[in-house]
Amino acid sequence: MAGRILIGISGWRYGPWRGVFYPEKLPQHSELKYASRMLPTIEINGSFYSLQSPAYYAEWHDDTPEGFVFAVKGPKYITHLRRLNQVETPLANFFANGMFELKDKLGPILWQFPPQLSFQADRFEAFFAQLPHDTEAAAAIAARHDHRVAGRTSLVPDRKRPLRHAVEIRHPSFVDPAFVALLRRHRIALVVADTAGKWPLLEDLTAGFVYLRLHGDQELYASGYSDAALERWAARIRTWSEGGQVADARLASSRPAPRRAKRDIYCYFDNDVKVHAPYDAATLMRKLGLATPLAGKGQPVWPPGWQAPRIRTGSEGFGMRTKARP
Repeated sequence: MAGRILIGISGWRYGPWRGVFYPEKLPQHSELKYASRMLPTIEINGSFYSLQSPAYYAEWHDDTPEGFVFAVKGPKYITHLRRLNQVETPLANFFANGMFELKDKLGPILWQFPPQLSFQADRFEAFFAQLPHDTEAAAAIAARHDHRVAGRTSLVPDRKRPLRHAVEIRHPSFVDPAFVALLRRHRIALVVADTAGKWPLLEDLTAGFVYLRLHGDQELYASGYSDAALERWAARIRTWSEGGQVADARLASSRPAPRRAKRDIYCYFDNDVKVHAPYDAATLMRKLGLATPLAGKGQPVWPPGWQAPRIRTGSEGFGMRTKARP
């Protein structure tokens, strides 16, 4: 028995992808429709940079096929500016701002911490204790929103649904068994983040699911993954999905996670600068024997003639991101 495995990309609106991943002359408003027919899950990045609106979330829901899943990135206002301090109202605004419009397509919530934020047990205990684990609890928090989202709220979920949270760390102080124990106590996943060696890569299993972010094998946000690298990630994903832990896991804690019958997997490629992300995602899916959303429904998995761009180095490539990295 294995958990559900979803492989996708981080964001979908990138100028360099147009005419490469996206066909020439595809309208920008159709890019999500297009990407969601190729891959089964995408991270929403806009929610990290600013509050959105219920109309956007509803549109994203309607633009994607049945069974599609969105991960939602928590606001940097909470993680980077407030640094998790006095965030009751910002959390309420975030949950009030339209997330419930995703309905059955709402997946895990990602909280990415800045490289300068170190592990302080009391601070993180207080933050984790505030995170809701179902949509009813999130709605109770959302009801306490303030004027910043006035006129653009969605406060009532369609039904009670579970909520999952994952955290991505970027400071070496988190390589601490106390942090792993804290995550397990709150049922929060520690993101397995491959950052080309820039920040810690940990594989401690701390929740009933695993969340991966693959930012680049050799160059952060830019380099593609070799066939051998994707084979290694596929093997790890298979083991985790079957409830086990890989023998060579990179761990902060010597205490093993409880054995489970299965774990769901959410994996997102974030090496988008040179347009590798969607192709690496597709290749990893093939290695895992997974089909894209429209496979078997009379449409091709990938349009004929598509090829992944060759791996480039230095200043070559297809351009830069539309948003700066945090």
